[in-house]
Amino acid sequence: MTKQAWVCQAIRKIEADMQRSADTHLIKLDLPYFEGIDLYLKDESTHPTGSLKHRLARSLFLYGLCNGWINQDTTIIESSSGSTAVSEAYFARLLGLRFIAVVPECTSRKKIEQIAFYGGEAHFVPRSDMIYDESRRLAKELNGHYMDQFTYAERATDWRSNNNIANSIFNQMEYERFPIPAWIVMSAGTGGTSATIGRYIHYRCHATQLMVVDPEDSVFHDYFRTGDANLTLNRYSRIEGIGRPRVEPSFIPGVVDRMETVPDAASIATIRWLENIIGRKAGASTGTNLWGALKLAEEMKARGEQGSIVTLLCDSGERYLDTYFDDTWVESHIGDISAHLEALKTYSI
Repeated sequence: MTKQAWVCQAIRKIEADMQRSADTHLIKLDLPYFEGIDLYLKDESTHPTGSLKHRLARSLFLYGLCNGWINQDTTIIESSSGSTAVSEAYFARLLGLRFIAVVPECTSRKKIEQIAFYGGEAHFVPRSDMIYDESRRLAKELNGHYMDQFTYAERATDWRSNNNIANSIFNQMEYERFPIPAWIVMSAGTGGTSATIGRYIHYRCHATQLMVVDPEDSVFHDYFRTGDANLTLNRYSRIEGIGRPRVEPSFIPGVVDRMETVPDAASIATIRWLENIIGRKAGASTGTNLWGALKLAEEMKARGEQGSIVTLLCDSGERYLDTYFDDTWVESHIGDISAHLEALKTYSI
């Protein structure tokens, strides 16, 4: 089979896989405390690979194929904290390609198991800031392709339409009482999703504002405030999948209206609280998102405003049973979350 024929076949396989997948749900939270303010969770955990990163992985593969970077003999390498690697392993298996994920040693055991389930290999490095150089080294050594989600996330996704996440949110909101959200709240890992949502809002001329929430030990918020793209940290975020020790090329501050830093203890408390509201566990990045959305709702309530706020449920909490849902781990790595849990009780009234 010629390279062109294989690439066309690969693209058809990915497109067929997408056609077999339904859109993700938009969950309305029942919170009478916020009368006149409706909060929604876009549930990205229902993708075949269980997270928001399924959309990104599909786009990155299509981008690589259409740019001529991937063929039938290409080994795929990615630097990842876990979820992107799980999703890319899925698509690599779909196309019959070898996949290697370069991941920090602290990545959750469940994610490593899922990478292996889809036929991928995990290549460990001691710290999250080491994943980039090691991925490039492996790609050169194996004559493979480094997907580099942190560079290409913002450009691989068609932000104008093509059923991207922003397009999906606004379509699903069409019949709600406040169909145009006052705010969409999103955390940043690569920055690709916030770029897609922000660009789509501008393109469609919506009045919606975009708030990006950042965990502790991440440079994105400081970059947003200072404009210094050279900021770095020698530690990594404890909220898997979001926050970075350097400014990633895919983070586009110009589409962001506001940023806030969310304490890690608040993120963990919020997913514990959320489980009592929807009956399911969610990952800690969802807690970061929802804490930010709740703070916005509080501000709107204080001003007497009405409207809707949409944020994301990024992945299932089942991946984090031995970390964020383990009291001993939380006490050791995050600290006391009781004050935040107490504050959240107000919203359940």
